[in-house]
Amino acid sequence: MKLIGIRYVDVVEEQEKMAAFFEKQLGLGNAWDQQELFQGSIYKAGDSWMEFWQKSDQMPAGAMLQLIVDDANAFAEHARQNGLSPHGPVTQHGEIIYYLTAPNGMPVTLQSKA
Repeated sequence: MKLIGIRYVDVVEEQEKMAAFFEKQLGLGNAWDQQELFQGSIYKAGDSWMEFWQKSDQMPAGAMLQLIVDDANAFAEHARQNGLSPHGPVTQHGEIIYYLTAPNGMPVTLQSKA
């Protein structure tokens, strides 16, 4: 079992302020090129990245941590053996996904390529 990357996803009230901070003030490049679909930003670093999306009726505010792993099924089984109850799997966007909730209430996913 191997952790490959981490994705931090946050749906925020003022996505434009987040974009200005990361793009203009810190100089990071926005990898999201489909602004006509959703207002958002993706800042990549190897196999990890941060995503910030504008809050809307379809996207409620909140943060999520996505753990990109080599084998989501193995990680989910490990979680079960250690007292957790992952929901899934779901296959979306070419990934196998399991859902958990961290002790602080934050959604956490375990994801690997399908």
